[in-house]
Amino acid sequence: MPEPADFLFVHAHLFTMEGDGVGYIEDGAVAVRSGRIIDVGPSTALSTRFVATEVIDASHHALLPGLIDAHMHTPWAVVRGVAQDVAHWMQKGLAPYARHLHREAALAGAWLNVLEALKAGTTTLGDYAHPIEGWADVFAAVGVRAVLTATINALPPGQMANWGIGELYPLDDVVGEQSIRQAVDFAAEWHGAEDGRITVMYGPQGADMLTLDQLRHVKRLAAAEGLMLHMHVAQGDREIDQMLKRYGKRTPAFLEQIGYLDDQLLAVHLTEATEDETAQIAYSGASMVLCSGSIGIIDGIVPPAVAFRSAGGLVALGSDQAAGNNCNNIFNEMKLTAIFNKIKYRDPTVLPAWQVLRMATIEGAQAIGMGDEIGSIRRGKKADLILVDLHALNLMPVLTAPIRNIVPNLVYAATGHEVDLVMVDGRILVREGRVLAVDEAAVREEVQQRAQEVADAVKRDPVHLDMALLQAMEEGNL
Repeated sequence: MPEPADFLFVHAHLFTMEGDGVGYIEDGAVAVRSGRIIDVGPSTALSTRFVATEVIDASHHALLPGLIDAHMHTPWAVVRGVAQDVAHWMQKGLAPYARHLHREAALAGAWLNVLEALKAGTTTLGDYAHPIEGWADVFAAVGVRAVLTATINALPPGQMANWGIGELYPLDDVVGEQSIRQAVDFAAEWHGAEDGRITVMYGPQGADMLTLDQLRHVKRLAAAEGLMLHMHVAQGDREIDQMLKRYGKRTPAFLEQIGYLDDQLLAVHLTEATEDETAQIAYSGASMVLCSGSIGIIDGIVPPAVAFRSAGGLVALGSDQAAGNNCNNIFNEMKLTAIFNKIKYRDPTVLPAWQVLRMATIEGAQAIGMGDEIGSIRRGKKADLILVDLHALNLMPVLTAPIRNIVPNLVYAATGHEVDLVMVDGRILVREGRVLAVDEAAVREEVQQRAQEVADAVKRDPVHLDMALLQAMEEGNL
């Protein structure tokens, strides 16, 4: 007698990401019930085994695990595009906007980024932001899976634009302790919320942005509560310079000394890590997040993901912040990651398409400690799934022999706009490219209004006169 299912996907080009490759099943099917995958296999077998409330014909579509964006800063989407093509992007590009990013603007940015990422197939969002009231509610309302990290630092607020390049910036004990308390309160409220769809990590922003005692305090808290540490590590020459001046050590050596290098650490960027330091971090059991688009634009550097993977470490993909990356789209990150590393090593075989697709799915899930629940299409896992239209002009033709071209085209040709359907926890959030539970027009209107408010405030603030892009404006280049 047939078994009941909520959804039955049939006739898909199915990429389960099980095993060591992409786990392809031609004419594949997936059955979903109560938010989980209950069976995977050929369409002929599952069509007779299940009676579903809804049968979804996935002909001419790729069926994939939902994509994972392990490192984002969603509030910054409200000032997308203000900090590119400049040196010292933080101080000379972003800082004036940081002074005026009020709560309503930050929330508008979060709404914008979440919808942008979701419509491009991202089902798990690893966001990193100050825990303002309403931030986590955005993820809860949209229905995405979220791994939220409340920023912890000891930097006096609003002072970034006043730091001289190369100066040792101030750390305020009171600010740091308040930041830790806010993160603890946030974790108590949101870790495991929404039936486990929202989880939390602790986020010491960087080793250069907290005192030694505060760093040790956060590590103890995370260990006691079983939470990962989501942290920018060796993220630029600015950080290394600060660490040498403050502690006389480069970041990796300092983190090893204070007990941070272990499988509890999710290390973001590693922009300035040497090959030896990269291997040291990977050997420790820590995982890495690679943000190719952001770091390429703001630093002109290809982070050491190949070296990290070669040392046995897990690498997830992240989109970082739209103020300095311009988009939060994992299809974009897959393409840039593959291409940048081929150029870096002058080797077209480095990071082939199937490997970066794994980084965006199963290996990303493993890196953030969720590989048992998401990242691949397997019986018992959460039903986080996406359908990609292979009849989009840029993804045609579809060939399966003698060479199957679907994965290379997904990585090198897809834009994210080809995503037709997005499911999280067995609930369809996007159908035919439209977000079902959110008024997109209202979000757009709110974002434009709040962004203009921030821009107007920046224009009135004399600190903006030191912004690096003003010359380009005056010369008519923007």
